[in-house]
Amino acid sequence: MCSGCTERWLKPTIKAMSKQIISTTNAPAAIGTYSQATRVGNTMWISGQIPLDPATKELVKGDMEAQVRRVFENIKAIVMAGGASMDDVVKVSVFLVDLQHFALVNKVMADYFREPYPARAAIGVASLPRAAQVEAECIVAL
Repeated sequence: MCSGCTERWLKPTIKAMSKQIISTTNAPAAIGTYSQATRVGNTMWISGQIPLDPATKELVKGDMEAQVRRVFENIKAIVMAGGASMDDVVKVSVFLVDLQHFALVNKVMADYFREPYPARAAIGVASLPRAAQVEAECIVAL
């Protein structure tokens, strides 16, 4: 093996891309060490949204449908702040404390997305921040 070959393989070339933080007052401010969304190149990653009212910073009152709608309203506000639309969402991950709400999530998502629908995962979890019952995050292709 040549003397410089090992070093060349151990030091990969990394191409730097600029990272842009997306933020809007139309969705709840981050409640931790994260951003509402981050854009790198033609991809935007939306952080997990729980059903917080952006004005009061409290969980929305009402039934589970109201909570799921608030989550997707928050996501929609961030997607739009990033210069995209819900049609640009390519992947959604939904976290539910009770998977019996899966059909309700499908019903609400039909009001926010149209065919071709984004890919999606629905994951049952033991708990979520602030005792929320639902959280969702997504990836957007611009």
